[in-house]
Order: sequence, then C-alpha cells, then structure tokens
Amino acid sequence: MAANPPGQGFQNKTRVAILAELDKEKRRLLQSQSLSSPGANIPLPSSRTSLKEVRDSAEQQHIAAQQKAALQHAHVHSSGFFITQDSSFGNLILPVLPRLEPDF
Repeated sequence: MAANPPGQGFQNKTRVAILAELDKEKRRLLQSQSLSSPGANIPLPSSRTSLKEVRDSAEQQHIAAQQKAALQHAHVHSSGFFITQDSSFGNLILPVLPRLEPDF
C-alpha cells in the first residue's frame, strides 16, 4: 500500500475546514432569512431533479397562459369553435369542425 504524500493530509484537512465553514455560513444565512421574513419561506431546491421540476412547472404555467390567450383571441376574432389541446405540431389551440348530418 502506497503512503500518502506529505502535503496530501494537509490538503484534506484544508478541504474539510472549508466545507465546514461553507456549511456554517449556509445555515447562518438560512436562519437569518427565516427570521427576517417568516412568511416568505420558500423551500430551496435540493437537487438538480427538483430544479428541473420547478422549471417544468413554470413552463407549463406559461403554456397554459398562452393557450388561454390564444383561445380568447380566436373566439373574439372568429366565428368557429376552438379547443385547447396538446398538439404534435406545437399548436396551442385546434379548430373544431362540427359534424353535419347528410341530407338525404
């Protein structure tokens, strides 16, 4: 088994000390935030997955707002019928064609 170089132990101790200091600072900031604005406690995302979930949620809200605006615009400026539906082609609203019974 190879021995660690003499400076390696010092580097590890330095890294541990820096990480401990960062953790203390983080806890201090979170505590001061919760004391200064108790009603505005927003949980911070703890991983990349939760960041992606937050981003996806915001994107969904934006798309819903766009769909609503497009639907209102279509109803005001057209005599047709439209629905909101996800489309493979990126359309926010789709026209609905009524089925007419054939006259025999």
